[in-house]
Amino acid sequence: MKNKIIIFWVIISLFSCTKLEDKLYDNLPPDHYPENDLQASLLELEAYAAFSNFLDWGGWYFAQEVTTDEVTVPTRLTDWDDGGKWRELHQHTWTNRTEAVSAMWGTFYWGVGVCNKIIDDMSQNAEEPAVKARIMKLKTLRSYYYYLLIDNYGDVPYVTSYYTAEQNPHKEARASVFQKIVNEIQAALPYLKDNTSKTQINKSFAYATLAKLYLNAEVYAGVSRWDSAEMYCDSIIESGHFALESDPLQPFVTENENSPENIFVIPNDEDNYKGFNLHMRTLHYDSKKTFDMTVQPWNGFCAIEDFYNLYADNDLRKNYFLVGQQYDSGGEPINDATTETPLIFSPHIPALFMDGTYTPEEIRMSGARVVKFEVKLGAKADLSNDFPIYRYADILLMKAEAMIRQGKNGDDYVNMIRNRAGLEDWNNVDLDMLLEERGRELFWEAHRRQDLIRFGRFNDAWWEKEVSSPDRNTFPIPQWVLDSNPDIDG
Repeated sequence: MKNKIIIFWVIISLFSCTKLEDKLYDNLPPDHYPENDLQASLLELEAYAAFSNFLDWGGWYFAQEVTTDEVTVPTRLTDWDDGGKWRELHQHTWTNRTEAVSAMWGTFYWGVGVCNKIIDDMSQNAEEPAVKARIMKLKTLRSYYYYLLIDNYGDVPYVTSYYTAEQNPHKEARASVFQKIVNEIQAALPYLKDNTSKTQINKSFAYATLAKLYLNAEVYAGVSRWDSAEMYCDSIIESGHFALESDPLQPFVTENENSPENIFVIPNDEDNYKGFNLHMRTLHYDSKKTFDMTVQPWNGFCAIEDFYNLYADNDLRKNYFLVGQQYDSGGEPINDATTETPLIFSPHIPALFMDGTYTPEEIRMSGARVVKFEVKLGAKADLSNDFPIYRYADILLMKAEAMIRQGKNGDDYVNMIRNRAGLEDWNNVDLDMLLEERGRELFWEAHRRQDLIRFGRFNDAWWEKEVSSPDRNTFPIPQWVLDSNPDIDG
């Protein structure tokens, strides 16, 4: 099964090299393309290509995590300064030239543009049932990209054609784009398959996207829609397609492509579909010995101490982290190769910018490191673990939140998550409790920025970050976009 999924996405990776202005139909005239179902399938695949950039240089993952109270990237003397780009995200001082801010826009609109082009190319046969179904899948995927655009940037251009699009489109109000993408997904639902595919657009993907949109409707459109969010969570729960794993770490193991908990994933492969390298970013240089890695990690990302301390000692999810004395794969203690002292990870990070006034041990060993996604023995520079965009545990917590916000009791759904983590039941769960539990369960999965904004906490002060202004709830349009389209900000 894994091989079939990887072949599917390798084809996508190959397609991703195609420029939008290139003819996707090779030498065939557009009114004769696609000629058969295979050609249509290959054409459709390219629309998924943007996902290949989500976890690395495309900027999405960094913008969702490093801007929050979960994760930080300390400057470790000469390492991880990178022109201050990580501090800009952490301290909410980014500009429209900050790398992640600039990259995300291009990543999302690349996906939109490819969807638009393929839909246009298929449109002459749009009334044929098979073609109609493909177009509806593509419209749902395009709507997902637009969901990410309004989530991150607010008001954005809404373009639905490749060949007849304005050269310099204007922004459209966030609330208006929100309603259009909701309408488009709802219109597509009857045409989407009700299956358990975790890598293609289906009803479950559409339900999850609608649930997310409605859960955040107050942010996006100024009107709460908790009842609709709950309804679409119920659509997933009642489908019977998904279930919690018995172990909270199981959805993130190397061979997790068949996990009943994962709804839609970015498939990864250490050799054939690369780009998932979070272990390289968080592990210490000498963690290579712990996992018999073929490459040396970069010693960067770590959990913020206050967030790490949200986990009780008996919480099974505390195994997401490496702290304390580190050992090699044979069980022998590791010494830091530079300091020649025991390699001991401390959750305490003395400063965001650690210069030469800090001890070598503080610079090199501070911060709990993250192994939520299994790092197998012999790991390479990229992992084969699939990354969940939508996960059943999140749906259960979304259901609980929607209920609580309507004055109902969501304890049962929260306690399903807590019990799985080895924790006692909670009674009368309130929103503050729920936000903490979402943080513990969904850590490192790129949900925290959106959650903090929805709960009105994104502008709070936390470690090495002062109170920020509400304008930080969205990112500015990148400078390169303003330079290329003088009408967009008007």
